[in-house]
Amino acid sequence: MDFEHVSVLLEETIAGLHIKENGTYVDGTLGGAGHAYEVCKRLGDKGRFIGIDQDEAAITVGQERLYGFGKKVSIVRNNYCNMRQVLEELGILKVDGIVLDLGVSSYQLDTVDRGFTYREDAPLDMRMDNRQTMTAKDIVNGYSEMELYRVIRDYGEDKFAKNIAKHIVRMRQEKEITTTYDLNEAICAAIPMKLRKNTGHPSKKTFQAIRIELNRELEVLNNTLQDMIDLLNPGGRICIITFHSLEDRIVKSMFRKNEKPCVCPPDFPVCMCGKKSKGKIITRKPILPSEQEMQDNRRSKSAKLRIFERK
Repeated sequence: MDFEHVSVLLEETIAGLHIKENGTYVDGTLGGAGHAYEVCKRLGDKGRFIGIDQDEAAITVGQERLYGFGKKVSIVRNNYCNMRQVLEELGILKVDGIVLDLGVSSYQLDTVDRGFTYREDAPLDMRMDNRQTMTAKDIVNGYSEMELYRVIRDYGEDKFAKNIAKHIVRMRQEKEITTTYDLNEAICAAIPMKLRKNTGHPSKKTFQAIRIELNRELEVLNNTLQDMIDLLNPGGRICIITFHSLEDRIVKSMFRKNEKPCVCPPDFPVCMCGKKSKGKIITRKPILPSEQEMQDNRRSKSAKLRIFERK
């Protein structure tokens, strides 16, 4: 299987992990196994690597690419929100490093019938895990105008959210919206022509919003991040690559809360709340791709890497 995926911020992530030869590492979003391969290369005989992904294609590719590393590798098809449970089933209670690359893989975008891309005509799908029954088509045709507006406004951060939601509802009253091009049509009709010229593809933000809603991407990140920090051994690191401001905000705020959890008023001479720091933020500002990487891989443009180290 040709799972083309250029790993974003690869060197920076591997350096940020501070890999110990006999440590235990988890990639919660295995994807094309680019980060995974580099981690495994640096592990000794007692090192362990666990790759988790909900996408069937990623599991197949991960097994192929990491085959040569033998028993030190375990690959599990699951959502990273169940990381603690996955690790417990493997007899692992703590780890030395965790990687999350929250982008949609190039493979997912380029496999037309997955329905992630607005550039090709395909069924409206967008499921990261094809065992899930609900698809993007169900959201587009089933959500009320108000719900669609909320999703596009909050997850797409599109100023035309209200108008786009209205046009989707108007269009689906005439016929069901079943393909990516049907949805494109409704979105384009909602955005004035003169404003479409210099702002990239008009569908980009709405497609992103529907994908996030369908796969519960922000909810999963928000609900799991604390658990992942708690899984780290002292000195263990978590490296997270985000691709839009909403994800980045969640990561930034959770890292801050773990570094300085004290909620006492600033004028208190000593801390009374008893909340202790769990570690330190390694990246005061996020690490961004180099000019060269952005040239070589246009999908890296919005990537940001943040790193936290456990006490």
